[in-house]
Formats: sequence, structure tokens, C-alpha cells
Amino acid sequence: MVPEAREVHLSRKDRKVLEACCRSPVTLQRDLKRARIVLLAADGRSTRSIAKEVGVQPRIVSLWRHRYADHGLEGLQDKPRPGKQPIYTKATDKRILKLLDKPPPQGFARWTGPLLAEALGDVDVQYVWRFLRSHKIDLAARKSWCESNDPNFTAKAADVVGLYVAPPSKAIVLCVDEKPSIQALERAQGYLKLPNGRALTGQSHDYKRHGTTTLFAALEVATGKIIATHSKRRRRVEFLDFMNSVTAAFPGRKLHVILDNLNTHKKNEPWLKAHPNVQFHFTPTSASWLNQVEVWFSILQGQSLSGTSFTSLRQLQEHIDAYVNAYNDKAEPFVWTKKKVRQRRFKGRRITQL
Repeated sequence: MVPEAREVHLSRKDRKVLEACCRSPVTLQRDLKRARIVLLAADGRSTRSIAKEVGVQPRIVSLWRHRYADHGLEGLQDKPRPGKQPIYTKATDKRILKLLDKPPPQGFARWTGPLLAEALGDVDVQYVWRFLRSHKIDLAARKSWCESNDPNFTAKAADVVGLYVAPPSKAIVLCVDEKPSIQALERAQGYLKLPNGRALTGQSHDYKRHGTTTLFAALEVATGKIIATHSKRRRRVEFLDFMNSVTAAFPGRKLHVILDNLNTHKKNEPWLKAHPNVQFHFTPTSASWLNQVEVWFSILQGQSLSGTSFTSLRQLQEHIDAYVNAYNDKAEPFVWTKKKVRQRRFKGRRITQL
């Protein structure tokens, strides 16, 4: 049974809106039918005649007549529908986060999506993955950090950085350290041709050892040049022998030497007393990255040592010496670009020591 028709009175403004809706080529069909129903009803048409012209049931015409009469243009919009209740809620998300704060099951190194779903019991693994992605939680990635516990960190760091940015006049600033146990490995090497025609350099997985060498290096901060020698061991006696060669390279000059906190670098007061022109400066504990020679060791590894093969220890040493000579020909000082040092925080991450 069709309800009694409601009279529809259109304002001039509403009529313009509905007529524009009917003329627009992008109007949705449902909105177009509702606009036509209201316009025809405002012209005094009956419910059944409107239904026949628009192509809908009379009850639909009656519905939109009543909706417009009661609420105006807003009544022609769809009312919000409750929809299906979500399976997983914020309580589920809190359970996942709480589980991540706990150690993984015994025998496992870290949590995975399936392990989390299994531990929760009633949460699908696909939802676990979606939740982790939405919160940018990467279970596989690993970050390492090193926090210095040196109570004099600020003073020591300022001392070292000061030598870089404002070295004493008429003095030489050197960064000294060792790269121990560089292996002379012999590997078969050559080019590999892939089925798709691409050629790659490669090396055999198997190798033969021919001994190790320890490289002592001193980087001159002002020029970027390197002084390097080889040694079988890295004891105090080898370190002081290297320092003797360094002082001999700069006769009569005041030397400021930056070192890390290796035990062999400390407690050398008798040697320092015999060499009054030399002053040692130590980086803070767990902050040897402040020593610029560590940057050069990284360059040496990448440009000279990675992917090479040596048939003897002497060949390895000669190879490194040749690289040092080539590097010194084009050496440039490292430029200190950091303007202000701030503590880097782990944003949005919780760090729990287990």
C-alpha cells in the first residue's frame, strides 16, 4: 500500500540545484532519479505517474517525497549504514604490540608474522602483516647502536673535533690506528657469462689462506696523506716502533696524534717523555668513529682489498703499499661538515633490553 502523498514545495534555490543536477552529465543515476522525483512532485504530479515516468516503484517515490518534505536537500542523501562489525579492533592491535615487547618463543631469534598469529591464537596472519605494515614495524630489519658511557665524552669529543676544524698553528695533526689481521686469500677469479648474455665478475667460493698482516696507518689531517707500515702483530712494541717512524717523518714538528682507547695506545708515558713534541689525544670510549683514519680504512677495504686474490703474504703487502702510493698522489683532506651535533632518537620505537 502506497502511503498518502506529501506535498512538496520547492524554494527557488533548491529548484536550481535539482535542475542543475538533472542537466549534469556526471550525476549518478540514483541522484538523478531522486532529483526528478522531487521536481515532478513539486509540479503537482501524483505518486503513481511519477513512478511510471521515472521507472521506479511507487513506494520509492513516496520515500523521497517524504524525505525531502522533512529534511530538504539533505534528506536526498543516503543515511549512514552500520555495516558489518569489524573482526579485529584496537584491542587486537594492543595485544600485538604487547606481544612484541615480550621475547620470542624459545629457540627463535625474533618474532615473525606466523609466530605472532600462532601466539595470539585468534588473529589471522594476514591481519598481523597488515597491522605491522601500517605501523611501519619491520620484524626482519636490524639496527645496531653504540652508546658511549664515557663521563668525559663532551670534553674528549670537543678536543678531537677542535683539532679537525681549528688545528694548532705550526703543528701536525695525525690520526693513527691499526687494521689487524688482513688476510691474504687466494681465490679463483674471472668473468661469468649468464644465459641471458650478461657478463659479471666473480670469484670462487673456495679459498686458500697465505697468512695475515697488521697495517699501521697514520693519516695527516691537513693533507689527507697516509703513512703506513706492516707488522705481524699489534702489540705495544709494534705500535711504538710505528710511532718512531712517524716522528722521523716530521722532524722537529709538534705532533698531535688522535688515537682510540686500545690498551696498547695508553700508558706510554716513558715514550712520550722521550718525545716531548708528541701529544696523544684519545677519542671517547666507544667512539672510535671520530678518528678519521677509520674512514680511510673503509676506503682501503672498498677500493683495494674487496674482491682481490693473493698468492702470498708479500703480494698482499705490496698490493697495499701500491694503493697507498697511488692514494697519496691524489690525496685530499676530509672535510668536516657537521655544524651541530644532536642526539639521534629512535622515533616511534621502543627499545627494550631483554
